[in-house]
Amino acid sequence: QPPHTRSPLDGVRRALEPRNAATMLSNLLSSLRISTGARPAAAHAAAPFAARPSAAAVHSFSTLPRLTLNMLRDNPGTNKKRKRIGRGQGSGTGKTSGKGHKGQKARAGNGPHRGFEGGQTPLYRLMPKRGFRNRFSKPMTPLNLKDLQLWIAMGRLQLEEGRPINMRDMMRSGLVSRIPHGVKLLAKGSEEFDVPLDIEVTRASKSAIEAIEKAGGTVTCVHHNRLGLRALLAPEKFEGRLPKMAKPPPKLMPFYLDFERRGYLSPEIQLRQQKKKLGLAK
Repeated sequence: QPPHTRSPLDGVRRALEPRNAATMLSNLLSSLRISTGARPAAAHAAAPFAARPSAAAVHSFSTLPRLTLNMLRDNPGTNKKRKRIGRGQGSGTGKTSGKGHKGQKARAGNGPHRGFEGGQTPLYRLMPKRGFRNRFSKPMTPLNLKDLQLWIAMGRLQLEEGRPINMRDMMRSGLVSRIPHGVKLLAKGSEEFDVPLDIEVTRASKSAIEAIEKAGGTVTCVHHNRLGLRALLAPEKFEGRLPKMAKPPPKLMPFYLDFERRGYLSPEIQLRQQKKKLGLAK
């Protein structure tokens, strides 16, 4: 073929012919020390399982389409061109840019607000409102005596001598699932409760306190702020020293100073704890 009539792709076509591709593959394997011809006896003994590539394998390799970077494409529909408005009438969205002629919806500001009913009194203003939601409320996680006794009877909550049951023990045993602000001990099942135990909770009802003390146990109501509660429930998440216990806020101070509520700051509870430390408690 004369040089002036040759195409730039002729060299590519010749390289893709099966015979030339087989030659290229053989040269490649030879450079990798995998000979396609006869092997010496020593090499055959050293690698007895190295097989010679078959003609079918060479042919299939040579006929595979080549993957190059210019062939990489996104999946169809992955990228969608944005809608260009205000680019003349030939674009389909020219002049008024798809908003129509005048009117409230054609102005800037995106039309009427949510809940607008054309000027009449909307539904959310027609319906009466009652009550409010307290932003400062701290709902307690309830814990009944019957559940506490069931967990102890099943062996899921272990009693240790000299150490009271706290909220960390309740959380890790599965007795309560979440403690966002604290635990309140309730008296449901107090008629059958007969386990002598010491327990620390955030709050407790008077009936629950009577039932536990009747069985020979003690109840202590302890205050924990948000940081203190996190340190109690998950101390392993704190590096180094744990934060100190915070005092109750002024509004809650009378509650934790009252012995009838079994507050931990009351003189009777403080005296009982000191006797326990000194080994004088019965």
